[in-house]
Amino acid sequence: MITVIGVRFRRVGKIYYFDPIGLDIHRGDYVIVETARGIEFGTVVLDPREVEDSQVVQPLKPVIRKATPEDIATNDANRIKEKEAFNICLEKIANRGLEMKLIECEYTFDNNKVLFYFTADGRIDFRELVKDLAAVFRTRIELRQIGVRDETKALGGLGICGRPLCCATYLSDFCPVSIKMAKEQNLSLNPAKISGTCGRLMCCLNNEEEAYEYLNSKLPNVGDHVTTKDGLEGEVHSVSVLKQIVKIIFTDANGDREAKDYKAEDLIFKARKHHEKTATPDEMKELRALEALERKEAGSHLDD
Repeated sequence: MITVIGVRFRRVGKIYYFDPIGLDIHRGDYVIVETARGIEFGTVVLDPREVEDSQVVQPLKPVIRKATPEDIATNDANRIKEKEAFNICLEKIANRGLEMKLIECEYTFDNNKVLFYFTADGRIDFRELVKDLAAVFRTRIELRQIGVRDETKALGGLGICGRPLCCATYLSDFCPVSIKMAKEQNLSLNPAKISGTCGRLMCCLNNEEEAYEYLNSKLPNVGDHVTTKDGLEGEVHSVSVLKQIVKIIFTDANGDREAKDYKAEDLIFKARKHHEKTATPDEMKELRALEALERKEAGSHLDD
């Protein structure tokens, strides 16, 4: 076991472990640490705790110090400089006529590097732009192309549920999302209805996937023939996944039909994989395209 603290450098960004080296550090404190990008200013989001060695990327770097009032002032000044640098970069992009959308600008704490994040439809030759920016800022310049999910995370907004976007409020990492999740939850397969503000499949499809997989495994499929505990046989008309209620259609010898609701646990049936909901060819084509884009953009994140 090893003692660590969790530090975050960006709003709703990834959490990185550091060695507190015996300092009195608590959640909410600011610290100065060394990262692959240089000296950084971070916020402690996890109190000192012991974790398994396997959960830590070695070598575990120590905290340099708790942030001083001067460090906090420097960080605040960097935030102001980022806004100025953002506007300068916008002007340089326009002058060069580059087909790219600037999303965010970031200064490292020691001002050793300025990072500019952007989106674009394809590859962009920004070598001349880097020279223009280096001449202005007199420091190292890095331009990083990111995906639309990261763009939405950085800009924020409201989802179709009316609440602030998950990615901009609590999701530190993007989880893989697939069409299968929408099918498992019996949602509409219309891409417009299961896509988020970013235009990709909604991250919240992943939230209840495990629960739906478990609940569906305890239900028969629509169209299956089942037997009640009192020996009646009928055909499944519909199921309520959350209530675990099954509507059964019984047909008597005269051809008369009657519908009754039963709890799934009161039925005898052969458990098998739940039938998948189908989509139109056009919907499936668009959904497959969304999945392909997600795989292509996987790993291109602001915190990398």
